[in-house]
Amino acid sequence: MKMDINYEKKIFRYGLLDSLRGFVLVSMILYHGCWDLVYIFGKNWNWYTGTGAYIWQQSICWSFILLSGFCWSLGKHPIKRGGVVFAGGAAVSLVTILFMPENRVIFGVLTLIGSCMIFMAVLHKGIEKIFVFAGTSRKIFAFAGLAVSMGLFVLTRNINSGFLGFEECNVLKLPRFFYQGSIMTFLGFTEPGFYSTDYFSFFPWFFLYLAGYFLYHVIKEEKDGKLMGTCFQKEFSPLSFFGRHSLIIYMLHQPLLYGIFEMIF
Repeated sequence: MKMDINYEKKIFRYGLLDSLRGFVLVSMILYHGCWDLVYIFGKNWNWYTGTGAYIWQQSICWSFILLSGFCWSLGKHPIKRGGVVFAGGAAVSLVTILFMPENRVIFGVLTLIGSCMIFMAVLHKGIEKIFVFAGTSRKIFAFAGLAVSMGLFVLTRNINSGFLGFEECNVLKLPRFFYQGSIMTFLGFTEPGFYSTDYFSFFPWFFLYLAGYFLYHVIKEEKDGKLMGTCFQKEFSPLSFFGRHSLIIYMLHQPLLYGIFEMIF
């Protein structure tokens, strides 16, 4: 899963964001290490295929995507940065298709994050105008944006399986003709027979990314921005190192894990 990827300005960084990103990255590495043991090296671990491990996995996904959306406003050149992340996703797809086709990654988390960053660059222009128009009501607009984004994420969480709904609760079956072709699969309408070990479609996950974007603006407006300038400067150095170098660590962690386990087993 993703991690940002050094989105903050180089002169000044929010240490707490680096530390949080680093914490989630370490959690992801541990989760993927367990995944390798179970699904590649054939270790029998019933817990890992149950509810507890699913909650662990979802906590990583949600945290990375929400943090990435939160950090979007802190960086420059979002289209360029999004292109770099998207290219990283393409590289992961190419390598896994060529060398590990049974564990291939298509439309993985880096592809999602890169796409969200680029699309957000377009959407931000309109949102920024609304913030200006809102004036002293900016915080209310940010709260509304956060609530609507989270609501849309919850509503569309199950579109990969053909429904509107969240987890075990399906509220509306979607037309099957949506579910065909690679473009629709990328968007979230997963075509029959599609397989990827790391699949993050644009919807519903963009709505969670958007929620992170609005969450940043909610906190930014808190106490006229003083909260960002105090609490968010705190950091935990070992974790913040991982957070600052999250993209390269993400790209390398699976080959390193595989190599280590290959030597052991």
